[in-house]
Amino acid sequence: MGLERLWILLAVCAALCAVGFYRYVYFLSIGYGFAVAGGAVALAVMFFDRLQPVHIVLLLLFIAYGARLSGFLLVREFKNAAYRKTLTEVTSDEKRMPAFVKVVIWVTVAVPYTAQLSPVFYRLYNGSTDAALPLIGAAISLFGLAVEAVADRQKSVQKSANPNMVATKGLYRVVRCPNYLGEIVFWTGVLVGALSTLQGAGQWILAVLAYVSIVGVMFNGAQRLEKRQMARYGDDPDYRRYADSTPILIPFVPLYHLCGREKEGKQ
Repeated sequence: MGLERLWILLAVCAALCAVGFYRYVYFLSIGYGFAVAGGAVALAVMFFDRLQPVHIVLLLLFIAYGARLSGFLLVREFKNAAYRKTLTEVTSDEKRMPAFVKVVIWVTVAVPYTAQLSPVFYRLYNGSTDAALPLIGAAISLFGLAVEAVADRQKSVQKSANPNMVATKGLYRVVRCPNYLGEIVFWTGVLVGALSTLQGAGQWILAVLAYVSIVGVMFNGAQRLEKRQMARYGDDPDYRRYADSTPILIPFVPLYHLCGREKEGKQ
């Protein structure tokens, strides 16, 4: 029965991130938020008879996370002409992309999205009702969600005021990618909340692999962002000073660059 419900969760996540067939980058952005929020609703329906207040808190966090992410991205695309232009340039070759490639991307993302929800899935499936550790995890996740939301807002305001420089104020004084940091913190809280419920090697492997994967994705995203920024701002001494003195992702850890400092060339 547990495996059957996991397959149902996978089907829901796959259906919701299928928005990527309209524009393939949506598999990794808007579709991601849809899958997390919709997956949480699916869990609430599948395990309705087992829901305790602590479960509702965890599921609401997923819904808030997914709704905020997809909502922010949709609003940015609708309101920001420069972002729409960049998105169009990035997807300029989409018409030449074979359908099977999109299917591969779809499956490749739907599986990890489902795995990311597995800590709460297993808490419900195992019938765990302890509250202390999951609430600690929820507090960590809520903090991460707040960091992401504040970072996105601060970046929007600063880029509107000065589109020719990266955001450097607020949370961007602490790390250069605070939104990615918030993402890591959010999923750290999810994993922490599951430590008291995971049973057996299979559950542990799925939950830990999902966490390691999202951390890896965030470091990869920070590296790609640094390359784009170096290509655009690398000749600016103010940017160089900022990049050489502000950790890229982890606060207070002197890791300033994930790629070479040499300018990559204009995009």
